[in-house]
Amino acid sequence: MSLNSIFQYFVPKDKKTFFPLFEQAASNVVAMSTVLVEAVNSNNPATREELFRQIDKLENKGDELTHQVYLELGKNFITPFDREDIHTLATAIDDIADYIHGAANRMNLYKIDDFNEHIRKLSELILQAANDLEKAVRELKDLRNVRAIADSCIRINSVENQADYVFDRAVADLFLYETDAIRLIKYKEILSALETATDMCEDAANVMESILIKNA
Repeated sequence: MSLNSIFQYFVPKDKKTFFPLFEQAASNVVAMSTVLVEAVNSNNPATREELFRQIDKLENKGDELTHQVYLELGKNFITPFDREDIHTLATAIDDIADYIHGAANRMNLYKIDDFNEHIRKLSELILQAANDLEKAVRELKDLRNVRAIADSCIRINSVENQADYVFDRAVADLFLYETDAIRLIKYKEILSALETATDMCEDAANVMESILIKNA
């Protein structure tokens, strides 16, 4: 076997491994966010329950995609960018899915049927950040459109700042106006999970910005 053949054996077929997996994982987060927005805007308990089941299935799909990225890391000697960045980005995207799922799970288990404006707004912000995440991830495969990736990351950071404000306002309103202590705890946990999902979007954006810097 020639030296060139040996080298080609170790070079990953990037377009058939990491990048499609990242794109699928990001699209999966968009799908979860879309279903979440539908759920918190639905007045039908049966419809919401079905939407929550969809989120559960999508979260499992996300776990499988993340696991596949980890497997590819173990199989490929050469990677398109730093192995640590690949692992961190996959984990960050998976964390977004986990917190969306966690928020939806709490809504379902706590039998919440009154979704206030703060819950709806945070859900919309998660979807907004997820859409920008997907746009940025799709540009990673060649890193030619650095401006597009950077702009998406900036928008994600802006969304996270908005989510912080909405969360703080929501918790303040709970303590000011909610007289049922158990209900207060339920809502605070849901709001916290939603806000943390936007934090995870920012974490993913930070990883992509780091990749841009290292590969500029």
